Amino acid sequence: MSKARLHPSLLELKGAMGDMVFKKRRGKVYVSIKSQGTTGEPSEAQLAQRKVFKKAVNYAKSVMADETSRAFYEDLAQRKETTARALCIGDYLNEPTMDELDFSKYKGQVGDRILIATNDDIGVVEVNVNLTRNDGTPIEMGKAVEDGMGSGNWEYVATVPVPLGTDIFISAEAFDRPGHRTVASANPIVGESH
Repeated sequence: MSKARLHPSLLELKGAMGDMVFKKRRGKVYVSIKSQGTTGEPSEAQLAQRKVFKKAVNYAKSVMADETSRAFYEDLAQRKETTARALCIGDYLNEPTMDELDFSKYKGQVGDRILIATNDDIGVVEVNVNLTRNDGTPIEMGKAVEDGMGSGNWEYVATVPVPLGTDIFISAEAFDRPGHRTVASANPIVGESH
């Protein structure tokens, strides 16, 4: 983004002037070109995107109405030099992702760890892990713990022993603040190198 030093008389402008739009945020003036709008009927993809964006705006409104959530986004917005509303909308529009599960430290013993790496623009708030035998018989389930707030690195500690050579299914689901869900899974044999 280019930076320019504006004449002091322009620093107090807000709104549109000709084809330019002046916005003031945190003591800085931003100038952009006025949108020309769209011509013709919107496509199905445009209508779908508008629907998603409307949901994002509604999410931002609900966050601003909740004192605790608003405080979180306002604090983060101040550090990122943007608005809480923009962060909320962006958070809604960007769903979390998860890397492949790292079960290299899992050997079927109580206390063994399964590592989960998550990615999200604002952060993942919860990761649930479920272990079953391949036939669907439950072994254990629980919440992973983040290794440092906002790091995206989560760890699940096993609480049930599983014999070596057992064919298991590991599933992890991660949620961000707007409630979007992503899932990663693996099908290891306990004790075999991964």
